[in-house]
Amino acid sequence: MQLLSPQNFKDYELIDVGGFEKLERFGQYITIRPEPQAVWDKVLTNIEWEKRAHVKFISKSSSSGEWKKLKAMPDRWNMSYEIKKQESRNKNLEPASTISFRLALTSFKHVGIFPEQASNWDYIFDSIKEMKTPTPRILNLFAYTGGASLAAKAAGADVTHVDSIKQVVTWSKENMEQSHLENIRWVVEDALKFVKREEKRGNKYNGIILDPPAFGHGPNGEKWKLEDNINEMMKGVLNLLDEQEHFLILNAYSLGFSSLIIENLLKQKAKETLHVGELFLQATEGPKLPLGVFGRFRNY
Repeated sequence: MQLLSPQNFKDYELIDVGGFEKLERFGQYITIRPEPQAVWDKVLTNIEWEKRAHVKFISKSSSSGEWKKLKAMPDRWNMSYEIKKQESRNKNLEPASTISFRLALTSFKHVGIFPEQASNWDYIFDSIKEMKTPTPRILNLFAYTGGASLAAKAAGADVTHVDSIKQVVTWSKENMEQSHLENIRWVVEDALKFVKREEKRGNKYNGIILDPPAFGHGPNGEKWKLEDNINEMMKGVLNLLDEQEHFLILNAYSLGFSSLIIENLLKQKAKETLHVGELFLQATEGPKLPLGVFGRFRNY
């Protein structure tokens, strides 16, 4: 099992984590947000946290709350990530690319980026650059604000971005434009419905990325529950992979969801190329914060 954490993410820092909270720097601004997995004690004191932070999220319910500003800062700001090429068989890879994000203080505690996914953005970029297919077709499901879509497009792929929330897709478009990219295909639809339709059409993709939530809803009220729907979803997704060249990434952030579940879902297709493990963020002050399990494989 692998443990993966982003390296050299200059615009992001997990400063400390504990007491069911995390102290993070996004660009030049520092936030305090709830973190249900941080069951241990903080390294720094609460006074030190509030001295450093610009803003703190105050929960009002399990799914919403409000931000309390401790120092002056805007409600929206920007940050970027430089995608690093990996060790590769292809020695003629192009230089690293920078993707940019518009961040915001939302009522559901998120700011528009999941920093731990940067480990996957590097993998996506590298995988596409190694392919012989001139313009690989990439499908990003449950795509949120599009970090994986931006990484794929920056590598030269033909990208289809699927999310069920129109406002989030609009946010993704802003990130594309801010990253000086263009021509991502945007689809506002229930991800499972989209996959079933693509199966019927016989469409194939060279890369598929999934980051499904534990719970969710489609644009027409379709219900998604990870443990109930993931097996059906993966059966369809695996049928969409191009037989000659492909990669796949499956993330799952759900308390109690084991990487062995990911292995069982993917091992028949992936065979010897499957890698499973956990994503985490390393705090500057010491602790490691687990942020979900993953499985990924590729075939060239």
